[in-house]
Amino acid sequence: MAGLESIGGNVESALERVRVPSYVIDRHGVIRWLNPAAQRLVGDARGRLIESVVAPEESRRVREIFVRNLTGPPEGSDNEGVVLGPRGERISIQVSAVPLERGGHVIGVFGQVVGVEKDEPGAPHPDLTPRQVEVLRLLERGHSTSQIARELQLSIETVRNHINRLLRALGVHSRLEAVALARSQDLAPS
Repeated sequence: MAGLESIGGNVESALERVRVPSYVIDRHGVIRWLNPAAQRLVGDARGRLIESVVAPEESRRVREIFVRNLTGPPEGSDNEGVVLGPRGERISIQVSAVPLERGGHVIGVFGQVVGVEKDEPGAPHPDLTPRQVEVLRLLERGHSTSQIARELQLSIETVRNHINRLLRALGVHSRLEAVALARSQDLAPS
């Protein structure tokens, strides 16, 4: 930062005005700062936990990535995920995040959204429950039954029941067919 100080630049003011969504999360996972571009993306989430702005199926993974950014390499990480917009719409993003340090200690994470793709959901399938839609989305991402159970904090047997019921509701015989049908019909999350 010595180079920035020598020119007298105000980095915080610049970050407020830049059109790239930027954020700061403290070491407890609380969103402490969002620039206006980030607020347009997820709403004013200051004071809320990071998990509150991501899709439900993403919350555990996002928390794990956040902890890795706090304890991992100083160069940070680049990740993809799905956040919820101010009206609950799903938005696929790519994020680059680095640990924030003060006095040799990590105090939080600074990040920028480097790619945004709004998911334009189709009509929800009338025969699927909201939980079945969540399970279907995780199947689309290649998750196994046990991974879905961990992600949604359900028993493996409960996940199997959701999968069997969603297969029947979609009129298909396999997970692969369900995923192919969901993609071809652009089934929306409920």
